[in-house]
Amino acid sequence: MQLEVKEISKKFYSGFFGNNVVDAVDVVSFDIKEGEVFGLVGGSGSGKTTVSKIIMGLLKPTSGSVFYYNRDLTKVSNHDWYYLRKEIQMVFQHPQMTFNPRRNIYFACAEPIRLYKLAKNKVEEKEMVEHLIERVGLTKDQLKKYPHELSGGQAQRLSITRALCLQPKFIICDEPTSMLDVSVQAQILELLKEIHDEFNITMLYISHDLEVIQSICDRVAVMKTGKIVEIGNTEELFNNPQHPYTKQLLESALYI
Repeated sequence: MQLEVKEISKKFYSGFFGNNVVDAVDVVSFDIKEGEVFGLVGGSGSGKTTVSKIIMGLLKPTSGSVFYYNRDLTKVSNHDWYYLRKEIQMVFQHPQMTFNPRRNIYFACAEPIRLYKLAKNKVEEKEMVEHLIERVGLTKDQLKKYPHELSGGQAQRLSITRALCLQPKFIICDEPTSMLDVSVQAQILELLKEIHDEFNITMLYISHDLEVIQSICDRVAVMKTGKIVEIGNTEELFNNPQHPYTKQLLESALYI
């Protein structure tokens, strides 16, 4: 198993004395097989993004473990995360917020290549950047532009390019199409499918939209108020949901 999430919980404390407790994630477990696209779906506040941040090492769980190829990510050092981040990348909901506005697109793509010394020289670096930028549907001419000059769809393509620069084995996609219009959303989903097939990258796809989840995922976990209420093969779950909340999502005209 490539990734195993075992009984993770995350409590947040608020109030002057920290006596208000919110169980953002409450004993969540699931596993993701190598090469699989695994969906995590649920409404706002269900705990999806908190789970992703725990997997990425951006949050420490209150309890539980996350194993990546049998290595507990909740216990690795910052030094070890330097190497792990090459294998585990993330595509965010708001890509433009993750770029340096004072640096052009070429720098955004070349920076991780330089950080991990993946190119022998500037020529090879340029070839890598140009190859990937064209692979995701952008052009070489756009490399001179700055992030604010890109449309939402172009910015998300750039975010995907930057993740691919490190040749990752695992990508977390956190609502990557929710801010895009329907036509662009379909294009980005198709691009992610192509990348998955071409590079055999395992994906955790997080969304509130069941239609999106159905179109891209092999298996799905449904979250509600910090808990997973149902996990199953995508086709089976959509055709024969077992939990009332899953049925509610499927029957609703507006997916939560």
